Amino acid sequence: MPKDDSMRQVGKYLGIGFILPTCVFVGWLIGYLLDRAFHKRFLTLIFLLFGIAAGFISLIRELNQDNDTK
Repeated sequence: MPKDDSMRQVGKYLGIGFILPTCVFVGWLIGYLLDRAFHKRFLTLIFLLFGIAAGFISLIRELNQDNDTK
């Protein structure tokens, strides 16, 4: 395996580690901003759950894509 290919794989797996926290943070941020705009309290929780779900879906897709190429 060439060194360039192994570095590409390392970069891909490091990127996977940022998928879930980023999705959760973005979901929380959208919910928080909507809560402040509409003076509600439940939107943060709803969008946080959407962010968690989106993070897991993205994580599973990325890992399945990796398994399909082998």
